[in-house]
Formats: sequence, C-alpha cells, structure tokens
Amino acid sequence: MIILGIDPGTAATGYGIIETKKGKHKVLGYGCIKTTPKTPFPQRLKIIYQELSRIIQEYSPDVIAMEQLFFARNALTAISVGQAQGMVFLAAADADLEVVRYPPLQIKMTLTGKGRAEKSKVQKKIKRLLRMKKIPRPVDASDALAVALCHILLKRKLKSKE
Repeated sequence: MIILGIDPGTAATGYGIIETKKGKHKVLGYGCIKTTPKTPFPQRLKIIYQELSRIIQEYSPDVIAMEQLFFARNALTAISVGQAQGMVFLAAADADLEVVRYPPLQIKMTLTGKGRAEKSKVQKKIKRLLRMKKIPRPVDASDALAVALCHILLKRKLKSKE
C-alpha cells in the first residue's frame, strides 16, 4: 500500500509518500509545494493542485492522509488553509482516491503516545520508525510523513483488533 501524506497550506504544502508492505515501511519521497505571496491567490491554488496531481500520477498512492485543520488564531489563515485542503480534495477526486483526515493531536498521540508532544519529538519518532538517516526537512514535509505514518499505524491497530 502507498500512502500520500499531506500537510496543507497555501505558502507551503508538505507531502510525504510511504510504501508499506508486510509491516515494513519505505519512504518513496517527500518535499514541499511552495508558493509565494507575490503570486495571485488563485494561481497559488492552481500550483498546489497541479503539483499534487503530478505527485499522485508519479507515485500512484492508494489513499491520501491529510492533516485536518484543528484551529487557527487568524480567520484568514484558516480560510486559506481550507482552500488548500480543497485543492487536495480536488486532486484526489480527479484520481478517484479516498482522503482521510487526522487532527494534529491524534497524529502526535499515535506516533509518540502524547497528544501534545513537541514537534521535535514527533520528528525524531518519524526518523526512527522510517529508518531515515536524518530528520526530514522542511517541517511541512516532516508533518506530511507523520500524517502518512499515523494512517499506517492506525490501520494496523484496527486490523489487529479484528
């Protein structure tokens, strides 16, 4: 199974692709789709959509796991992140892919056992569980890998209960 993890945002949308087979996980790729504030907003959304579509075509994921917007101090930030999420949904719909969303607290709890774990602890756990030589950067890509890994671990937990 191939999972595409997404940390949505209009300035930076992180992505991480993990393949899982027989309990072994392999990072296929990760990175960030970046846009600049100078670019008109509709064009920024178009860039996110086009790049996600390209990534989906390249890696053929089975599912997309996305970090769910938990809260935002700024309403405009919340709206723009919501619009970036819309581009994820659109790219997924074009490829007939399911999108599952996880709130940040659940991702942290699943990976570290603490819902309020510091980002550095989550990153260290990702590095260890995915047998990476170093912590993935930028942080948006690291967060995307965390979402994908969370999905894998929760699916495994559900299967073991059946």
